Amino acid sequence: MANKESIRDKVSIVGVGCCQFGENWDQSPSDMIVDAAYEAYADAGIDKPQEQIDAVFTGSIYSNKGPHECGDALKLFNKPISFATNYCATGTDLLRLGVMSIAAGLYDTVLVVGYDKPKDRGVSGPSVVVDRVRDLPQTPAGWFSLAAATYFDKFGAGREDLAKIAIKNHANGCLAPKSFLKRKITEDDYFKARIISWPFGLYDSAAQTDGAAACILTRSDLASAYPSDPILVKGVTVRAGPNPQKDPGHDFLSWKPTAWARDDVYEMAGITDPRKEIGVAQVHDCFSLTELLTYEDLGFCEKGSAKEHIADGDFELGGGLPVNTDGGLKTFGHPTGATGVRMVYENVLQLRGQAGERQVAGVEGKFALSHNIGGHPTACGIAVLGRQ
Repeated sequence: MANKESIRDKVSIVGVGCCQFGENWDQSPSDMIVDAAYEAYADAGIDKPQEQIDAVFTGSIYSNKGPHECGDALKLFNKPISFATNYCATGTDLLRLGVMSIAAGLYDTVLVVGYDKPKDRGVSGPSVVVDRVRDLPQTPAGWFSLAAATYFDKFGAGREDLAKIAIKNHANGCLAPKSFLKRKITEDDYFKARIISWPFGLYDSAAQTDGAAACILTRSDLASAYPSDPILVKGVTVRAGPNPQKDPGHDFLSWKPTAWARDDVYEMAGITDPRKEIGVAQVHDCFSLTELLTYEDLGFCEKGSAKEHIADGDFELGGGLPVNTDGGLKTFGHPTGATGVRMVYENVLQLRGQAGERQVAGVEGKFALSHNIGGHPTACGIAVLGRQ
């Protein structure tokens, strides 16, 4: 039987960086990679990366250059550079690979870089594929709208609950200097916006952007040699699941990979009461309904009770468990391969007390969680960080 606690506290994050997310027409992927990586170098006090970085783990969805794009951009030659892709869970998977390589004793210090530049792909509408088994549309909005309709019918929630999530994330994004969308919205704005796939309107859907994020991992017994405030990796995991539209056991009220990854990472980190022990969370809000379901799937509240907690402001910046403190995918932006690392960037800043206007009070003694849904057809990656 594997020891789920075997990586706990063995690896520390000693540097984080993130470029400006947005429609970065004037930057190449290499430019964004350099911005994110060199900010992480500066944070960690690394001035000779060719000597101080042992390996690189990088990933993207839209790049066709593999590991060479990152290696060429950073001039880290004669180094092992690995490329991984796991759709929206890519960033968390990169962190997992880096953590495992250090915990296994293979490397002392590694660089993790997630990036994507979808805006260079040109303008095209989303492809619509019809499932030959059930004749169901397979656009992301179509997938999750099925879950929304089912959840609304079962638990009596409605668009007014999704509106509160969207309004929260727009407000939080305004406080994050590197976020893409900096515009507060009202309930009136929300309901007047065009419908994308009922019940999702324009403000329910994440903003796809260009961007890159990076972090530097090292052995925890070496972390004191770095000038930054080191953050411990308590647990990180990725779990795969079946296509929910072809799974006869799927009820459209939760996501199996999230539940499986939750159980795994909570055991790794020693979490028994997530609502009390987790102080801040970044979750995968590709759609506002996804964030709502994730509250319940991660044990932040009971199944079917999210609307009451949303109404009480429990997941807002001043609530008991703030979620998506930088605006999430919704307003910070969603360059697919970078998102999981961007979440780690935010959680490190929160745990250090460096998040500025969006800083969560009292989070230093608690865990910080990041959560990605991704994979093909489904997967979930979760990372848990802490200071002690």
